[in-house]
Amino acid sequence: MEVIVIGAGIGGLTMALSLHQAGIPVRLYESVRDITPLGVGINLQPSAVRELVELGLGDQLAATGIATAALHYYNKFGQLIWQEPRGCAAGFAWPQYSIHRGQLQIILLEAARERIGAENIRTGFQFSRFAETGNRVAASFIDRERDAAHTAECDILIGADGIHSAVRHQLYPAEAAPDFAGQLVWRAATHARPFLDGRTMIIAGSFDQRFVAYPIAHSDAGAERMLINWIAQMSVPDVAPPREDWNRKVTKERFFDAYRNWTFSWLDVPGLIEQTEQVFEFPLVDRNPVSRWSFGRVTLIGDAAHPMHPTGSQAGSQAIVDARVLTAAMLSIPDPVQALEHYDTQRRPAMNDITLRNRRFGPEAAMQLVQERAPQGFSRIEDVISHAELASITQSFSRAAGLEPEAVNGRPSFVQPQRK
Repeated sequence: MEVIVIGAGIGGLTMALSLHQAGIPVRLYESVRDITPLGVGINLQPSAVRELVELGLGDQLAATGIATAALHYYNKFGQLIWQEPRGCAAGFAWPQYSIHRGQLQIILLEAARERIGAENIRTGFQFSRFAETGNRVAASFIDRERDAAHTAECDILIGADGIHSAVRHQLYPAEAAPDFAGQLVWRAATHARPFLDGRTMIIAGSFDQRFVAYPIAHSDAGAERMLINWIAQMSVPDVAPPREDWNRKVTKERFFDAYRNWTFSWLDVPGLIEQTEQVFEFPLVDRNPVSRWSFGRVTLIGDAAHPMHPTGSQAGSQAIVDARVLTAAMLSIPDPVQALEHYDTQRRPAMNDITLRNRRFGPEAAMQLVQERAPQGFSRIEDVISHAELASITQSFSRAAGLEPEAVNGRPSFVQPQRK
């Protein structure tokens, strides 16, 4: 069996590594010519970390990221609403890592080059369309360096090409542009003094305005500083910016005044923003869930399959799990079409549910309830919302996302672990 994967992001690279581990030949095609460590922070849930550890990448993750120990929710006045342990502190056998997205991609890329061979990672090839004939799939590309057409055949084609997936577009040609949620997101990372214990992720505010921060690496500037990833997110009256303006650099004046007074005893939000050199702006978007990912010998993973809001730190982690579940299906079911159908049945309902839950603020719905019930703050959180109600909100999301320790720790490996 030969497989072609479209897209060398986190999901696509994990897919290639997973197939190689299973002994399935794979070629990876990426439209970008030179893959460089772009982006800011990402959280890898223990469910995803388990898969990367079983791919033999545990040491690299531990050396690069921060093992997150806790998650705290606050209101806009910096008052604590809810806190919970994360990763190993929560009973998982694997950590949760906060890590630079670009560095994670490079870890995966270097492993892929070593294992499947650099000649099987074709960069600068823009996917255009596929044609399925009999037992084969022909994928057409534009070689961007030579401005020439290129065709490659395989037994299975996997679209891991993100929210603007060209593979998905061919499967759903009438699908509209991604759905804009009426919010803009500003993201950055800067070297700063650690807050709280230096291993905690915080989310403050409510639906219309919130702030997220967490450390993603130790700093070369010394033990007193860390690389802090932060996200400012607000509802706006604007329409979604055109696609070519996504991930654009903007000035802090675009949003700074809205956070000017967010100075808490444990974190100086305006100070963190002010000392940041580069800020990137994104629209908050997703897509409506679809009824199928797999069509014959073609399927989708990651953002190509289930683009979702970043609520709950799910997108990257679920792409990694997608790759492993799909590999397991291909190992256990000889017929490629049936294997892709099985993967679809196993993963799609849960991911569609998470996509819709994230539109309703996911596990952070408690913050919105507190804002509505106590817009001027509170003396005791118990007077606003009970511990049982808070726990019910977060636990419901964890169950739906497959993030309970028993579920992650207790199941068999999708693919035979590799230790290096």
